[in-house]
Amino acid sequence: MHYKTISSKQTKKLAGLLAAEILKSRLKQKNALVLALSGDLGAGKTTFVQGFLRGLSIKQKITSPTFVLIKSYKLRIKSHYKNVYHIDCYRIKKAEELLELNLKEIIKKSQNIVLIEWPERVKKVLPKNTIWLKFKHGEKENIREILFN
Repeated sequence: MHYKTISSKQTKKLAGLLAAEILKSRLKQKNALVLALSGDLGAGKTTFVQGFLRGLSIKQKITSPTFVLIKSYKLRIKSHYKNVYHIDCYRIKKAEELLELNLKEIIKKSQNIVLIEWPERVKKVLPKNTIWLKFKHGEKENIREILFN
């Protein structure tokens, strides 16, 4: 699937719609639902995460966990999912660094949703059923292209 958004507001709306669909669906999975958000700096990954988390009724301020690496949020809505983890791997040199932060335990639990920015840096530790989203700058400043794999 390929989407084009023309503003950060539209990128957030698309993400919120995806979050709502995920909550409605009854995915049968053994591990966490993992969304890998790949793309250049400023391509819309964090903006997408903000919209996604708003779509899950997260009210807190949402910023990229570039320096803390992982932020977790409790879902307060009725759902199979209980927790959301936002992980930023920009500063990660080796996938093993995330394993020290309990990534394996987070990914094992089917009640978790995991959003990972810069996932190519830790690709070898991600589950096979990871959903990949590729973010690209469009031909104009605010345009973003988002490809779902």
